[in-house]
Amino acid sequence: MNTTPASTAADERRAAALALVAQGRVAEAERAFGELLRDQPDDADALNFLAICAHGRGQADAALELLGRAQAEHPADTTTLTNLGVLHRERGRLEEAQAALAEAVRIAPRSYVARLRLGEVLEARGRLGQALPAYFGAINHAQELGLWLSDATTDAPLRPLVKHAMRAVAAGRRMLFAALLTPLRERHGDAALARVGRGLAIYLGELAPDFPDPRQRPKFFYVPDLPPTPVFARELFPWYEALEAQTEVIGEEMRAVYAADGGFEPFLGHFDDTSPLAAHLRNERDKPVWDAFFFFRHGVRNDANAARCPRTTAILETLPLCRIREHSPEVCFSVLTAGSHILPHHGVTNTRVVTHLPLVVPEGDLALAVAGQVLRWQEGRCFSFDDTFEHEAWNRSDATRVVMLLDAWNPHLDEIEREAITALISGIGDFNRAAGL
Repeated sequence: MNTTPASTAADERRAAALALVAQGRVAEAERAFGELLRDQPDDADALNFLAICAHGRGQADAALELLGRAQAEHPADTTTLTNLGVLHRERGRLEEAQAALAEAVRIAPRSYVARLRLGEVLEARGRLGQALPAYFGAINHAQELGLWLSDATTDAPLRPLVKHAMRAVAAGRRMLFAALLTPLRERHGDAALARVGRGLAIYLGELAPDFPDPRQRPKFFYVPDLPPTPVFARELFPWYEALEAQTEVIGEEMRAVYAADGGFEPFLGHFDDTSPLAAHLRNERDKPVWDAFFFFRHGVRNDANAARCPRTTAILETLPLCRIREHSPEVCFSVLTAGSHILPHHGVTNTRVVTHLPLVVPEGDLALAVAGQVLRWQEGRCFSFDDTFEHEAWNRSDATRVVMLLDAWNPHLDEIEREAITALISGIGDFNRAAGL
């Protein structure tokens, strides 16, 4: 795009006016923006700043007129939409305020001020259930940037609202999530849900986790008082034998889709550069590859992949997988190429365990280490481990390793606890999604 001398001059004047704002020289900044606006009547920064100044003098109509001009010229400008929302809120126009702020959040999901103000409007409209995730998302996005961690990191005009939002979130999430367990408590009593209840308290930060093994660090949800078991005994999984008997059938379909070179994707997702990937995966010989052909990803079935492997899909339907809407199971053919090393890491929750059915195991040094225990894959022989313990995997052989990876429930949870966890994690997921997380 060509830059004309006039636009360059306007940019310089805008920058100078913004510098005056940063220095706290408000009156000078107002004059500078006023002069800019005479030459650039559609300048969004000038219109917004002059609207703020008019609002500060109690000239609400003038502020609204300036913001209306800014919105007409720049309908996707989130600063304008946020300021409009605040002004409408102050004038009691809650529906218009909600519309402006919701649009700002839609355009810029990480706009924490717009989310905070949206929560304020929703609460004022009596919609606390919607306000809480708006507040929660605002707090999380701000704190990721090092803001709203203390009075010193919170702009003074926002401090009362930020503190209110934090109090509302602390009380509201406890109430919402505890309510998910109420039907089960009424049927089975408090004792049956004691471990899950303590897990919820840990998740909400009300109770510190007391890990019996320092190598265990769940990243999301931890149920205490389960036996700390990095690797589980085969006897706890009576369905192993039936799955292992289908190794040849599963292997045939795996080889067919692998040869077709379609449907496989990076297990860790797609990275824009090599630095994040290098923190998780390395290969001293070649490009590191940990690929997967997903049947389920975060609990969502991949219908196209399932259709390509109908016999494997039918087998999966017979297994007691851990099924939590939009969370679990994770089921895939997991491919680790020669020389690739999955670096030490921790999983998200000890409520489910990871099972491997090895399909292709070449000769050489390749293994999975869980909490220091080294496991060697054997074709057609399952094992299960708790991936919240630190674990890593390497393939130092000269060929590719393939296993079927799937999620099953932690065998130490009873049926009531599994039902409770399903309801709780589904509800937490809904809330976090509404919060834009």
